[in-house]
Amino acid sequence: MSLSIPEHDPRRSRWIPWVFVGGMVLVLAVNVGLVVSALSTFTGVTTGRAYDKGRAYNHVLEEAARQDALGWHPTVVVEARTLRLAVLDRAGQPVPGRVEGVLHRPMDGLLLPLTMAAAPQGWTAALPEAHPGLWEVRLTLTDAAGHRLDIRQRVVLR
Repeated sequence: MSLSIPEHDPRRSRWIPWVFVGGMVLVLAVNVGLVVSALSTFTGVTTGRAYDKGRAYNHVLEEAARQDALGWHPTVVVEARTLRLAVLDRAGQPVPGRVEGVLHRPMDGLLLPLTMAAAPQGWTAALPEAHPGLWEVRLTLTDAAGHRLDIRQRVVLR
């Protein structure tokens, strides 16, 4: 008794190498898509020179402690396109000095200068015509002795 082995048809298995080639092409296409997406979208960096600023964070803490030691308490109010600033010391008395500052729009980085004028209860500034929305008031108060207070306050302009 002899067993007969059916003849092998080479055409039946021609597709097997193409499965491997197709799999590699699919992996390559997905990887190219991910690389393009990674290079064309948000980098995740919100601060320039973040590493250097992170290493210098102790200076930020020292500056915050220095300003806290002054005991000055700022109040920023925006009403009818007018910015009002009042700064009181620990005893509740107004702190005299010179104020400089800008209006900063975080969305696009726009900076508008503010001209602060002395008022009976602090300082005022007429706000320039600007886009409505979220802005940051960045002010620096310097008293006669040279003590400096940095004031950052987010405000909404309508």
